[in-house]
Amino acid sequence: MSLEEDLATLESAEDILTYFGLEYDPGVVHVNRLHILQRFHDYLAQGADSMPEDEEAKRAVHCRLMARAYRDFVESDALTEKVFKVFHMHEPQTTFVPVGDILK
Repeated sequence: MSLEEDLATLESAEDILTYFGLEYDPGVVHVNRLHILQRFHDYLAQGADSMPEDEEAKRAVHCRLMARAYRDFVESDALTEKVFKVFHMHEPQTTFVPVGDILK
């Protein structure tokens, strides 16, 4: 099976970490699983243009990026990493409302 086919059969962050042979703390994954998966997705998207064609090289890149995504939440936390938009909602926002909209 190809890497994409293998990944399509995996159902959780734990499955992906195990697939790549990465050691992990179940407690860290339990608390941060969605953040880890989103960060992994973000890392993959950032490097999509430079992803190798060779299956083994591609597998190595995926493994490295999953390890990095997991490590982000071992060394930090979800609130600090702010992976999801909801964590940015309380930051100052700039909104422009045209005068014409106020008079309606």
